[in-house]
Amino acid sequence: MGFLAPWFLAGLAALGVPVFVHLLRRHVTTPRPVSSLMFFERGTQSSTQHRRLRYLLLFALRSAVLLLLVLAFANPFVRRSTADANGHTHLIVLDNSFSMRAGTSFADAKRQAFAALAAKPHNDKAQIIALGGQLEILTQPIADDARLRSALDSIQPGDGHASFGELARAVRSLAETVHGPIDLHLFSDMQRSAMPASFADVVLPVNAKLFLHPVAEGAPTPNWTVESVEAPSALSDPKDPRRSRVRAVIAGFHTPATAKTVSLVVNGKAIATKKIDVPANGHATVDFAPLDVGYGFNRCTVTIDGDAFPNDDQSVFAVRRSDPERVLFVHAAGDTRSFTYFSAALAAAAQGSFVLQSMSSEQTADIDPSRFAFVVLSDAVALPSIFEHTLAQYVTKGGSVLITLGTNAPRRSAIPLWGGEVRDTHNFARSGDPAAVGQVDFSFPALQQTQPGRDNGGWADVKVFYAAEVNPDQARVAARLTGGTPLLLEKQLGEGRIMLFASGFENFTNDLPLHPVFVAFVDHTARYLSGSEGLSGSRIVDSFVQLRATAAPVGTVANVEVIDPDGRRPLSLSEARAAQTFRLARAGFYQVRFANGRNAVIGVNPDRRESDLEPLSKDVQQLWSGNSGNGASQDGTAVDHQEKYHPISLWFYVMLLALAATIAEMAVASGYMGTQREET
Repeated sequence: MGFLAPWFLAGLAALGVPVFVHLLRRHVTTPRPVSSLMFFERGTQSSTQHRRLRYLLLFALRSAVLLLLVLAFANPFVRRSTADANGHTHLIVLDNSFSMRAGTSFADAKRQAFAALAAKPHNDKAQIIALGGQLEILTQPIADDARLRSALDSIQPGDGHASFGELARAVRSLAETVHGPIDLHLFSDMQRSAMPASFADVVLPVNAKLFLHPVAEGAPTPNWTVESVEAPSALSDPKDPRRSRVRAVIAGFHTPATAKTVSLVVNGKAIATKKIDVPANGHATVDFAPLDVGYGFNRCTVTIDGDAFPNDDQSVFAVRRSDPERVLFVHAAGDTRSFTYFSAALAAAAQGSFVLQSMSSEQTADIDPSRFAFVVLSDAVALPSIFEHTLAQYVTKGGSVLITLGTNAPRRSAIPLWGGEVRDTHNFARSGDPAAVGQVDFSFPALQQTQPGRDNGGWADVKVFYAAEVNPDQARVAARLTGGTPLLLEKQLGEGRIMLFASGFENFTNDLPLHPVFVAFVDHTARYLSGSEGLSGSRIVDSFVQLRATAAPVGTVANVEVIDPDGRRPLSLSEARAAQTFRLARAGFYQVRFANGRNAVIGVNPDRRESDLEPLSKDVQQLWSGNSGNGASQDGTAVDHQEKYHPISLWFYVMLLALAATIAEMAVASGYMGTQREET
């Protein structure tokens, strides 16, 4: 019991009013004729009998009315526990990540989950959650046991990587809407790699308590796996010693030193086998060269001999063999240096296989750009209208164009395909202070570097003498000069893309062609614009593949087609027309036909962190469960958490009583006042 406005209780002092009214009685005497008062003595008559409370029922009713009014304004309430109001919510979380495929882990966890679901009170609500590559909430909090069992039975082992941090975030979000205690039952192998780096990421809210049900205890199971494979995604010449090779890394987790047999399988046929020594808890590398594959897409697998966890004893990837792709290089009539530098860098690249065809802008009237992997426009002042129109159609259907702006940029009325004009030019050489590249987005595919270093990935040493300034509206800016001028931009046009370099590829406008980073930049740009990187190779489970351009005009896009490793089509007809990305949720080979008409075969592998079967230590498990609910016990049988209450106001009921007391007071007062009383 409490009061929401306790200051109004000061009004209880008004209870003195009915007391004063009922004690105040005037002593009335009747005058009588007397001959003389000389023989009367003065005396004081006691008035005790006149100070008695009279009409006690009326007094009680009046006092009750005042008391109830004061209480009503003080707004009394009673506290009711949210636990009593809502009961417990049971979260049944079943780990179906890739590591649960080891041994009988998943079957044991699922059996325990069914037992926990059957043991919950019938009226309590429960929610079924699958913890894999992505957290899947299969039901809302419901008390329907049949639906809960059906949802739990539908969970099957997956190929994703579990994250306890993601589970904790979901529970914290759920606690904002669920008023009452939450019992979180986690059925898992409690893999150490699923725990985030910061323990704060797995802390649960105060109304949640954690019950851990580990299915893997004791020493971790020794396991060998194909940790990584380095292979070309596209190959034009199997005899090329730089690119026609496969390098695989074999790793052991909690394993003794042993010898392993490694095989390279192409399209179901083993073409090479080697035996290597893997040190205890270590890594070993094996090379297969040359890589002899046929034309088209080749499904390749590196395998090792079996162990206790055979599901991760292979790694799949796809290699597409084709003739070298052609690249159209269009340049200004007097510009020959750009082609020389660009072709030299493209030839030195270790990953690409391209053949350059160079011509001036005046010679492009009858050229069909669809025969080329991508097109480079190097400082071309103007293009023939028919070629520019054909080039725009080429990009809209999925082609790519790289535009460089050299010293002819000021003479352009408009930049071909870009849709804008050169706003200004900066001649840094005239001032004797060349500009530097100050900002680089290394997540951009053409600039991608895993560890750029202090020299800004090699771009910090580049000197820019001349650059054009364009409007970056609706374009992604991947690199800027120190003054903020955009240097490298990208824009989507239909299903294709346009890259714009605001300087040139010769050594007049900048010295970029003289730096080693130029070779890597040309290599990455060529593979990115040609789209060869996305047509084959390998990915990790739960990564995404882009099916169509994000800026594709509505109504002009074509259907995409995806065939999963089981030979099924996971996209519906409506999704095939609208989906922009697709999640690779299974291990194996996916076939994809993109909206631009190009086909791909992609190998998908589980995250190799799942191959380390070491569980969390007992201390960490106890620490985690002990921090749930502000102090759950180790076995999850008791929890001391700050119980939540919600107030229930009694104002309405007090006002009803006050109204009833007022009516009764009026009735009693009317009866008393209607009676003739004689004072004695």
